[in-house]
Amino acid sequence: MTTKKLSKGMRKYIRHKKAEIRKMTPELEKQKQEIDSFLESVNQE
Repeated sequence: MTTKKLSKGMRKYIRHKKAEIRKMTPELEKQKQEIDSFLESVNQE
């Protein structure tokens, strides 16, 4: 396996992952806010 072949495949994989992450970001932000508020309520007790 050549590094050229690998890096090309990796670039494609990373680009795919980035697109996936970008799609998921709003969901993650919502989850993060929920977790943050949950932790805050736990800390206040």
